[in-house]
Amino acid sequence: MASPLPGTRALRTLEAAARHLNFTRAADELGLTPAAVSHQIKEIEDQLGLVLFTRTSRTIRLTEAGTVLFEAATDTLDLLGRAVMRARKAARGTEFLKVTLDAQFATKWLMRRVEDFRKQRPGIELRFDIAYGLRDFELDDVDVGIRFGAGKYPGLCAHRLFDNIIIPVCSPSLLASGPPLREPRDLFHHTLAHIEWARQGVTWPNWRMWMAAAGVDDFDDSRTIVFGTSADAVQAALEGSAVALADFAMVANDLSEGRLVRPFELGIKVAPEYAYFLVYPQAMADDPRIVAFREWILEEMAKTRTTDTA
Repeated sequence: MASPLPGTRALRTLEAAARHLNFTRAADELGLTPAAVSHQIKEIEDQLGLVLFTRTSRTIRLTEAGTVLFEAATDTLDLLGRAVMRARKAARGTEFLKVTLDAQFATKWLMRRVEDFRKQRPGIELRFDIAYGLRDFELDDVDVGIRFGAGKYPGLCAHRLFDNIIIPVCSPSLLASGPPLREPRDLFHHTLAHIEWARQGVTWPNWRMWMAAAGVDDFDDSRTIVFGTSADAVQAALEGSAVALADFAMVANDLSEGRLVRPFELGIKVAPEYAYFLVYPQAMADDPRIVAFREWILEEMAKTRTTDTA
């Protein structure tokens, strides 16, 4: 849990100790000493007149009574956490909208357009949660999310934002001073950057796939550099150290403003079921703040879309 709930010390100690079945690991999680955890558990047992854990020299195990109370403590802490988050959102008022999204989408697309939203909707202040991990709308302090995935989110509304088309990009300086790029095979003389990503049988386009689409069947990928994120691959291109495969929408501004160039027009579409989606709870679909943000971002997305195909 991100922040302790007041008055729940005993429940949190019981839940952590039962989940880990190890007082030392529970203590590390709670910021206590193992002795303090052991003492709190003993207090709970004495107050209830129940034995919750059986202890040996090396292990602890839950008793039947301990299992019942562990499940109840887990449910109670979850229920309280969700209630507290609803209360915090209500206390924020209607003028704030908190958006969770990953760093690449934030820096390469959204932040460049935030001022336009503020001009159109001066009564709504956007706040941001930058994270690659998924958020829980009931437990985390966020209202809407922008996430890459298959768009299947039970209980959430999901709006597809744009198709992901992967294109080669490089810096103007590399194009001007490096080995010429007149045909795809000329890329053999450059360092090539891409990312590795695969999920449920779908692979993010890499240089081997791009070369195959370009009709090059003897590509040697020994000169490629694999990055962990698209942002790192694009940064290598911006610095002039590589030709990178990048998502068109994420580099559209860099291309239009001349920081990057597109040496070849060929682009490869990511599997159609995967894309960036705007998501939010179905129960919040009519919230005026979400309606305003949804209408604005879908309109902006229409300006970003490209008709490039593989």
